[in-house]
Amino acid sequence: MGKYFGTDGFRGKAGVVLTAEHAFKTGRFLGWYYSKKHLEEGGKTAAKIVIGKDTRRSSYMFENALASGIAASGADAYLLHVTTTPCVSYITRTEDFDCGVMISASHNPYYDNGIKLMNEVGEKMDDALQDEIEKYIDGEMEEIPFACEDKIGKTIDYYSGRNRYIGYIIGLATKSYEKHKIGLDCANGSSWMIGRSVFDALGAKTYVINDAPDGVNINTGCGSTHIEGLQKFVVENKLDLGFAFDGDADRCLAVDELGNVIDGDMIMYICAKYWKSKDQLNNNTVVTTVMSNFGLYKALDEAGINYEKTAVGDRFVYENMKENGHMIGGEQSGHVIFRKFAHTGDGLITAVMLMEVVLATNLPLSVLASGMTKYPQVLKNVIVDDKDGTLNDPAVQAQVEACTKELGDNGRVLLRKSGTEPLLRVMSEAGSIEECEKQVNAIIDAMDKSGHLVEVKK
Repeated sequence: MGKYFGTDGFRGKAGVVLTAEHAFKTGRFLGWYYSKKHLEEGGKTAAKIVIGKDTRRSSYMFENALASGIAASGADAYLLHVTTTPCVSYITRTEDFDCGVMISASHNPYYDNGIKLMNEVGEKMDDALQDEIEKYIDGEMEEIPFACEDKIGKTIDYYSGRNRYIGYIIGLATKSYEKHKIGLDCANGSSWMIGRSVFDALGAKTYVINDAPDGVNINTGCGSTHIEGLQKFVVENKLDLGFAFDGDADRCLAVDELGNVIDGDMIMYICAKYWKSKDQLNNNTVVTTVMSNFGLYKALDEAGINYEKTAVGDRFVYENMKENGHMIGGEQSGHVIFRKFAHTGDGLITAVMLMEVVLATNLPLSVLASGMTKYPQVLKNVIVDDKDGTLNDPAVQAQVEACTKELGDNGRVLLRKSGTEPLLRVMSEAGSIEECEKQVNAIIDAMDKSGHLVEVKK
């Protein structure tokens, strides 16, 4: 990870960590870089960069700053206005844009914001190019010339791109939703108009909550990070199922007719099992992160489906899928990637894919999910004197091996380091919370006896 751009963009408190100047300079670099590339390749038109944003108050400020920087460097900025991250990805790869920019801090509180950069095919931008942007932001490269006269770029309203994305999502569905009552929690975010448009067009009786953004209520007590609201809503209104999105709608969690949460692991299981039954599961493989629930692996084993594990982060999931030709992967958080249809996690595509299985099997979501049992989990964050030194300590390694052996096929332990804090994350999944606590505490005790433990975080 770079100084500013991490695995999911440049993110932080708006006006403090991420400022309008950062956005302007990012736009300046992107406009200059792609304009120069056009000239080198003999292009006769200006470089084109498409921008989307979520509903945070600061998103408007960053949109203007980015567009100004892009135009000042000679490229054209196309504004999708409020839309989803996967919409920006889709439009970038299908409408011949040089790159895409999404202004969003995803599931973070309203006072944070972020800048997510995508390449010309709608994938996350290469680290090397983001490193160059960071050098420009920090004044470590020559100043970029301003465009002048007829070379100054334009800012263009591009609402039509958002409508084409909505049409694309609708077109993925093969059956009408007319007999289903479906709830949507739009998190007062990017999906607040798009979600209803899609489900209404497909004939559903659509019930929507948290679709009144005011700039400061995005993700506040709602959406996929606070799904208890949708659980109650589905049960009280006797809905068939519900879908909850996060702020930029690249994640989706579901709620069955009984009010139970169907998380990303369960969604992958349901869809992969159905695709396998139709001989449509490419390579018979699902890509997960190391944090997927142990119950998912047990269920996939039972279904005869292979799986691969990556580091935490949808970026690593997508890279594995692309490299190996796998078509479904994701995270427990609901960031699920259907690579045949998108180059990023897409909450609306996830909802449509899950509806395809519900309609094709004519089974309620609770029954479809019943083949997977989630294992209880305990996760503790511990501060240590040296993350790598603790991980490599023979006594700690021996305790991890002992816990793994004791659990056998009935659970697992996982010890991994945080990428941003002086923390190790100690996790166990087993048949009971008590068993999980026992294994996690045994590993923490080993750290303490070895002299590495500083504090167990509350």
